[in-house]
Amino acid sequence: MSRLAFAALALWLVIAPMAAVADERDAWAALVGGGHVALVRHGNAPPGYGDPPGFKIDDCATQRNLDDLGRAQARAIGEAFRQYGVQVDKVLSSPLCRCLETARLMALGPVESVLAVASSDRSPEGLPALKQMVGNWRGPGTLVLVTHAFTVRSLVGIMPEQAETVVVRRRTDDQGAVDLVGRISPVLRRP
Repeated sequence: MSRLAFAALALWLVIAPMAAVADERDAWAALVGGGHVALVRHGNAPPGYGDPPGFKIDDCATQRNLDDLGRAQARAIGEAFRQYGVQVDKVLSSPLCRCLETARLMALGPVESVLAVASSDRSPEGLPALKQMVGNWRGPGTLVLVTHAFTVRSLVGIMPEQAETVVVRRRTDDQGAVDLVGRISPVLRRP
């Protein structure tokens, strides 16, 4: 490895963690200020992405569900929102059980199951409605959407970790578009 490459790597190892902390501070400040949208990926639900073949949306036994870590993550997310003093005006969830359970365990208010919150480029039927919902949010408080990695990627181009929160705001110059404000890492991670 050349000295220049080594120096660049060393600098990145110092700067990247500081940037992540600043990113989280910006995200929390935006949520506390209101008028933003928190895209929360559901808590840990092994083994990874998707559901088993033949799953039924109204039968949790056929789906990939939260494990104990996922339930603890959901409670921790809700507690963090309360500790920061985030005013939550509305909580919408994908109808899949892992999202509904995450939203309910966050305990930030009544949870409404909305199929469009499960939309993505892989299942685009509700994506225009979801983009409009997110792009038109004005608050005064925060809109919380408990959703999936592919949904977040379809909206802002980021594949979040399980239990990660991605904060966005409405773009003032383009109705329906959003800007990324910041990311909040999962409080609890797999050991």
